Amino acid sequence: MPDQAPTLPSHRNLHLTVNGRRVERSVADQATLAEFVRDHLGLTGTKIACDQAACGACTVVLDGRAVFACHTLAAQAEGAVIETIEALAQGDALHPLQQAFIAHDALQCGFCTPGMIMALKATIDAGAPADRAALAEAISGNLCRCGAYQHILDAALGVVPR
Repeated sequence: MPDQAPTLPSHRNLHLTVNGRRVERSVADQATLAEFVRDHLGLTGTKIACDQAACGACTVVLDGRAVFACHTLAAQAEGAVIETIEALAQGDALHPLQQAFIAHDALQCGFCTPGMIMALKATIDAGAPADRAALAEAISGNLCRCGAYQHILDAALGVVPR
């Protein structure tokens, strides 16, 4: 019996909005959203670290919810609105969360920062309670190897509407 030829990955056309821009690309069915935004769109602020939805470095906002982009198939985002860290600053003007991270010394190595900011942005934009416990819950899936959690929460509290 002859060997089976390897199955080539199936592709689909993906239509979505990323950082306010309509995007259409052909993407492999098994491609993750993190791979899509990094490899197809060049948006490298979305980090891939654990590739197992265990660290939060890949967090993006999908239709208003924070999601782990390494554990979300790109195909699942068909028709969705995605925000990555690159969408926040407007030219030289930083987003209030980005400014607060600087003001509160909430970043050290900075690797976790994009994911932390996106998780907090989704929570704040959703009108979550303006307390430390709710914000800590919002980043509970995001790891900071430098241990800047208290500074990160201070930064978030500094921008939550009261």
